[in-house]
Amino acid sequence: MSYEHTPYTDYKDSNETWLGRVPAHWDIVPLARIGRFFKGNGGSKIDEVTDGVPCIRYGDLYTQKETFISASRSFVTPERSADYTPVQSGDILFAGSGETLDEIGKSAVCLIVGDACCGGDVLILRPSSEMNPRFLGYALESPQAIHQKACMGRGVTIMHIYISSLKYLRLAIPPEGEQASIVRYLDYMERRIRRYSRSKLQLISLLREEKQMIIQSAVTRGINSNADLKASGVAWLGDLPSHWDIVRLGTVLRERGETNDELRVTEVLSVLRERGVIPYAEKGNVGNKKSDDITRYKIVRPNDIVVNSMNVIIGSVGLSQYEGCLSPVYYVLTRRNEYDDPRYLNAYFQTKLFQRSLVRIGYGILPHRMRIPMSLLKCEPFPRPPASEQRDIVRYIDGATARVEAAIEHAQRQVSMIKEYRSRLIADVVTGKLDVREIAAKLPEENIPEEVFLEGEELFAEDVPEEDDSGLEASLEELDA
Repeated sequence: MSYEHTPYTDYKDSNETWLGRVPAHWDIVPLARIGRFFKGNGGSKIDEVTDGVPCIRYGDLYTQKETFISASRSFVTPERSADYTPVQSGDILFAGSGETLDEIGKSAVCLIVGDACCGGDVLILRPSSEMNPRFLGYALESPQAIHQKACMGRGVTIMHIYISSLKYLRLAIPPEGEQASIVRYLDYMERRIRRYSRSKLQLISLLREEKQMIIQSAVTRGINSNADLKASGVAWLGDLPSHWDIVRLGTVLRERGETNDELRVTEVLSVLRERGVIPYAEKGNVGNKKSDDITRYKIVRPNDIVVNSMNVIIGSVGLSQYEGCLSPVYYVLTRRNEYDDPRYLNAYFQTKLFQRSLVRIGYGILPHRMRIPMSLLKCEPFPRPPASEQRDIVRYIDGATARVEAAIEHAQRQVSMIKEYRSRLIADVVTGKLDVREIAAKLPEENIPEEVFLEGEELFAEDVPEEDDSGLEASLEELDA
């Protein structure tokens, strides 16, 4: 399959600086002429049930990276659905607000067959029968459309977009048959791009597992494979080198109890601003709570260990590299003496063994609403090698994981590049910079269930036919160059 595209033969000036020239037979049309707008209304998440009428909420649009929605994550009872706005297959749904201008008006096409509804802060465009909803889904995801939506955003801390503005958003619209060809081509490319992304994401997952095993082995068995072992007395920890100690975390770390005063706040904010960091407290009224008073926030300094007391998942523990302030929901732990290497402590805290111990002592609902009592955290066992060996272990980990880190960074770059390639490809196709009609007509038929194609970015069906992706690789190499 060739990835060489040809331009159209005849263009006209669109009179839109953001669009440039378009094929002469395409129209430039505002959304108001494409269909009818109306606003979504509904209750809250307390209405949700495990099964019932599919309900698309604002969060589904704002937080998910989907162009099309074929299945809802939320449901309401048929009785409660009467208080929500009904939607139908082919409707375009927009998120009515966002934290930044670039995120305003995120959209997706509803492809749910049968009864469905949406909640509040959702704007709905119901296209006319002449429009292909899937074409609109791609077109509204193009940088040209995102730029227009950003210009329409209004607000200070939270950005809003309104139907009164959105209806003037203009798209380049080809004839109906050509819309179908574009959709056929982009659907085909989307499948290949997702399969490629999925393979790289799987590789990243495997590499992270390898890195995790290297670290966990080093901080629980040491780097001398011939060292004598002894029973640690902790079931989940197993055997340890016989010359290591087992101590309680409370003997190694203490909680830093400092909080901000007004002078300290000024100093901390000044330092953060100099480093280009905007603390959460300055981001505004994100959660509808007063957030400009950070005098209760905790001081954190370099080499402090930071533990999120309400989020027992991998990555909820980290080593601070900066001086600043943190929300009161974090524990800030500092070493009691210079004996222990902070990098060794951080390495141990990132292991699955330690993360599982946090889950064990936490209480609440997994995985995001658990709390970790400090009284129990201080009592957790900690394998403590001699100080010099801690430093040796850290150096070993740095060297042993360098290759893995490089491979992870390379794969992450490839994932980033394929996203950029996808964005550019969609932009060029839906604005008529590339003519894909001939290519679309030659594409093989693929009988792939809709729900398979529409799964999340990190998932993809195993039964999608494998193809030669050398053309895709070549396109990425050209993009990288």
